[in-house]
Amino acid sequence: MSDSPDPTDSRTTATRYGEDIAGSAAFRAALADLIAFRTDASADDAGPQIAAYLDHVEAGFTAIGFETERTTAEGHPFLIARRIEDPDRPTVLGYAHGDTVPGMDGQWREGRDPWTLTEAAGEARLYGRGIADNKGQFLVNLTAVQAAMAARGGKLGFNLIWIVEMGEEIGSPGLRELCTARKNDLAADLLVASDGPRIAADRPTIFLGARGGRTFKLHLKRREGGRHSGNFGGLLRNPGLEMAHALACISDARGAIKVPGWTPEGGIPRPVRAALLGLTPAGGEVDEGWGTPNMAPAERVHGWNSAEILAFTCGTPEHPVNAIPPEATAWVQLRYVVGLEEDRLAEHLRAHLAREGFGDIEVEEIGPAFAASATPPDHPAARFAVQSLERTTGARPVVLPSLGGSLPNDIFTDILGLPTVWVPHSYPGCSQHAPNEHLPTAIFADATRLMAGLYWDLGEVTRETLLGQA
Repeated sequence: MSDSPDPTDSRTTATRYGEDIAGSAAFRAALADLIAFRTDASADDAGPQIAAYLDHVEAGFTAIGFETERTTAEGHPFLIARRIEDPDRPTVLGYAHGDTVPGMDGQWREGRDPWTLTEAAGEARLYGRGIADNKGQFLVNLTAVQAAMAARGGKLGFNLIWIVEMGEEIGSPGLRELCTARKNDLAADLLVASDGPRIAADRPTIFLGARGGRTFKLHLKRREGGRHSGNFGGLLRNPGLEMAHALACISDARGAIKVPGWTPEGGIPRPVRAALLGLTPAGGEVDEGWGTPNMAPAERVHGWNSAEILAFTCGTPEHPVNAIPPEATAWVQLRYVVGLEEDRLAEHLRAHLAREGFGDIEVEEIGPAFAASATPPDHPAARFAVQSLERTTGARPVVLPSLGGSLPNDIFTDILGLPTVWVPHSYPGCSQHAPNEHLPTAIFADATRLMAGLYWDLGEVTRETLLGQA
């Protein structure tokens, strides 16, 4: 890149471009356009809106010199955008999803329409379904690409392939099959993407993987119909009581997992502990004395496993009657880091329940499943990204070995063999997956500036440096 302008001045130009564009009326209008598509992946009639969203995004990629391709896998649509400038330069894979959870119309404050971008007076927040997860984060990155290109005279300086999927909220159907079938076409050196929250709104964050997620339905049925609690109390098994005791044996009284095979052997690796030292997770909302002992809160959510009861029911909670319920059902979710036998998690739960005297309980794995994945904090690509963000802000970003939630990151690490760097542009209080999803207006300019600097630096680095081969 010897004919490029002075890198220091041009990098500053890129970050300023990004910051300025993200604060403009044009950026807000582009964000409103994305929000307006009702891309609820779980809706039976979402097909036309999903197709229209991909049409819109495809036009945006084409306008800045990307070649685009529409394809399907397992019946689900994908957009692949590709800009190859020089095969000898590093190739980066980008990823985003344009689908959302349901809009939850009628449940938003002040009668807001979830599919209309709005700003509450005096709040400095923008509201709309998908603004945090993931339409707003996608627009930040695409804008940063444009800023870096503008500062480099229309060139990126590296190659960029981007996958946009429309089913992440329903478990990313087809993404694994797409990446397996198109492994050579999607070959890259590094994934750079954005999803999930920063550790706090004003703290730039990098996470390098994601905890896995599995949900298990526990069901115990003793008989058909209830029995009078006076006439039969003390004589018949109560499935509700049995299920309560069964759930209590999954974790101890402070939430530490007791199921063998549900926690990795050897504890938290030393580099992970070092990365998490001194961090406060989840915006500081931490209950003292809860969770696995001898671990800091950040270690429990970003470096260890948790088992949570999502729901538990027996009888008729909306109208209790004097009867022993005939059955009970509970839903338990495991979030986990790498190091488990993931195909045996249900087996481990059944065996544990049987040992504890609850072998009659049926265990069924349900819903989307995400595998655990992680790039080591000391990987050269991770160090490169940390240095880039620090160069932009003057302060070291927070580095999380794993996002507390789950993403299809294992597809990129395990199938495509990539180190993965995620730079989130949301924050813990954004109300994603709930009414009133929003982001602070200030986060857009800050995040776009960070990403413009990162994309600029990717245009300066060699493949050997990124992969530690220099």
